[in-house]
Amino acid sequence: MQLQVMNSPFNQEQTELLNRLLPTLTETQSLWLSGYLSAVQSSSSQAAPAVEELPAMASGSAISKEMTILFGSQTGNAQSLAKKAGKTLEGHGFQVTVSSMSDFKPNNLKKVKNLLIVVSTHGEGDPPDNALTFHEFVHGRRAPKLEDLRFSVLALGDSSYEFFCQTGKDFDKRLEELGGTRIAPRVDCDLDFDEPAAEWVESVLAELNEGQSSVNSSGTAPAAQAPAAESVYSRSNPFRAEVLESINLNGRGSNKETRHLELSLEGSGLTYQPGDSLGVYPENDPELVDLLLEEMNWDPEEEIKVKDEVVTLKEALHSHFEITVLTKPLVEKAAKLSGNEDLLQLVSQSDQLKAYIDGRDLIDLVRDFKPWNGTAQDFVSILRKMPARLYSISSSLEANPEEVHLTIGAVRYDAHGRERKGVCSILCAERLHPGETLPVFIQHNENFKLPGNPDTPIIMVGPGTGVAPFRSFMQEREETGAEGKSWMFFGDQHFVTDFLYQTEWQKWLKDGVLTKMDVAFSRDGDEKVYVQHRMQENSKELFQWLEEGAAVYICGDEKHMAHDVHNTLIDIIEKEGGLNRDEAAAYLAEMQQNKRYQRDVY
Repeated sequence: MQLQVMNSPFNQEQTELLNRLLPTLTETQSLWLSGYLSAVQSSSSQAAPAVEELPAMASGSAISKEMTILFGSQTGNAQSLAKKAGKTLEGHGFQVTVSSMSDFKPNNLKKVKNLLIVVSTHGEGDPPDNALTFHEFVHGRRAPKLEDLRFSVLALGDSSYEFFCQTGKDFDKRLEELGGTRIAPRVDCDLDFDEPAAEWVESVLAELNEGQSSVNSSGTAPAAQAPAAESVYSRSNPFRAEVLESINLNGRGSNKETRHLELSLEGSGLTYQPGDSLGVYPENDPELVDLLLEEMNWDPEEEIKVKDEVVTLKEALHSHFEITVLTKPLVEKAAKLSGNEDLLQLVSQSDQLKAYIDGRDLIDLVRDFKPWNGTAQDFVSILRKMPARLYSISSSLEANPEEVHLTIGAVRYDAHGRERKGVCSILCAERLHPGETLPVFIQHNENFKLPGNPDTPIIMVGPGTGVAPFRSFMQEREETGAEGKSWMFFGDQHFVTDFLYQTEWQKWLKDGVLTKMDVAFSRDGDEKVYVQHRMQENSKELFQWLEEGAAVYICGDEKHMAHDVHNTLIDIIEKEGGLNRDEAAAYLAEMQQNKRYQRDVY
């Protein structure tokens, strides 16, 4: 229909413009425009500040269209999923607030009507750093009754750990205890979390929109939410990055092999900031795959189905499935598949199963409990998808345009009579050469970032491969001309063979980019010396930096190093600040709350 001044409320100029525009719109653009105009009209015509309500649910109560999404994230996975869920809900007409748990005021929890929790589990069933305060509040005596709260939890974890998704389970149970009602059941995600997370969002929407017409289906368009320049490459669509360099950073005679990899991002559109990680999808060792095929007497060329793709059995075991780690869910599924009485007995005894899993892989399992029933297709259907490995990026994009650098320690050890190798680290150390490619994606981590103010002093603690993000920090600060003081604590086994990036650190010290550096080489003396000992030796100056507003960063082993460094910081604050233990711990907790204490630990 042609618009005219007589049949519309528009003037002559407006009708001419609209008549030229409307016939050129695609169906998607028309729907977007319709939803946009409806939203504008709705917001401008609201006479009262009352929150828009959804139609009554099955319970008979009206549901607010306000939604709060809180995330607790150590590496950035929970944060990205929370933001993605927020965009989806906004596309269905909800007014969404997405926030880190550390930025959310716990006392406001009583005011929230709809709450989604997206949280990972860290270490031995612990909350991630930015969830600690909120977790403590919710589980403490000050937590309010939440009879009016509707909630749902998405839990992230790794089923190879004993306390799988424990933090999510804790939140789910506690919110129910406080009187909350579930919008949708909790979903526990393993390392392959994209599909179950999407299904969780769909289930939440289905419940919220129960009894509602499809009015919102043509509302605001999610397509307008993504930045135009966003890369098409992601976790679900990785970029094949060419290897430019692969260098062993350790000297001759070292007990270690640490690989410095330089990868090209040319043509990918991928960008990153210091503190982000690179996800890498590795391939299994061909020798291990051949050994498994031989043990099971399988035909390597047999075709099997992997989701919607048909591949050979050898290709599936090489590229698609994890075969080097045993998890409790995997062994339980294997027991049902085999019917082996000894294996069924093992899975029924939790402590014995835990002891058996430690240090063993799929080869051990098939050898110890054969013969196996079922087809090759049946067997691979119980295996976990090959998970990506995340590595802290050790370069600055400003200093290395269209490149990304990694610092990877090769993992080799003996267990249960066999040599074991890290899947990704040994791929990079032994089988990957310049000119070949790796499937990669950027994992943004907002929880490990340089201060916004370049004049802020920084203290970095990164022994071994924990040095990686701090190389990135230094390159970035050199490029931007940051004036703030910087102090690096580095440690490894031997000065001569294991001082990673030694010449670069010396140059930054000489040029004034790095203010101060202390090193600890544990095997060079009669007594072992670690980074925390160097921190203790400099306790007075270190505390002075803290009092001046310095931000502290820790990267590396969570179980030992990061734990020891954390306690050392409390010791220093207690001693130099004249505080008792609880006050010193509160001082550090406040630093963490203010993002002046950040950790990238694994």
